[in-house]
Amino acid sequence: MKNIRKLTVVTGHYGSGKTNFSVNLALDIAASGNRCTIIDLDIVNPYFRTADFGELFKEHDIELLNPVYANTNLDIPSLNIPLQSILQSGSYVVIDVGGDDEGAKALGRFAPTIREFDDTEILYVINKYRYLTKDPEDTAVLMREIQYSAGLLCTGIVNNSSLGTETVTQTVRDSLGYADEVSVKAGLPIRATCAVADAMPDEAPEPYIIHRYVRTLWDNQ
Repeated sequence: MKNIRKLTVVTGHYGSGKTNFSVNLALDIAASGNRCTIIDLDIVNPYFRTADFGELFKEHDIELLNPVYANTNLDIPSLNIPLQSILQSGSYVVIDVGGDDEGAKALGRFAPTIREFDDTEILYVINKYRYLTKDPEDTAVLMREIQYSAGLLCTGIVNNSSLGTETVTQTVRDSLGYADEVSVKAGLPIRATCAVADAMPDEAPEPYIIHRYVRTLWDNQ
């Protein structure tokens, strides 16, 4: 992805693929020779979390921070994460936010620090093929709900429309018009169109080649 900011906040509804996007983004930052910290703020959903990729991050010298009770069944996680200090250290930071109001509220606890930092991107990841975000207007409404709960405004759209392992070039191509409509309704630019290399249409705006690290339970391993 072009012009990656020092702080990138990744939001989106469940099933949008925001965690896979976050993992790819962190790995690309590290591959470019920069220090990177990834923060898992998905405090509700027990599946498909950045906290599940600790070993992968270690291999690439990426620091992973997550709530004290991540990957457990405890209900009240601790969010004692020194975001301001991490940013002051010069590290790039990627924050993967939970895909509902609770996740957005967790992000809201860091809103003052995020607002004060002037090299920030708050991305909203969309997926045409998920049942709650098939309609551009519904997708924009969900984005506004996340913004309201977090007390922060998104700055760009990431089109991550896919059908998992069944995604082909036409799958992504068929989502481009949808992403354009969401962009218009949200009043935000498309910052990336995500796809694996052999499924990326030539006409995709801001193409971002990704790898599939997050796999659903029904994918072939």
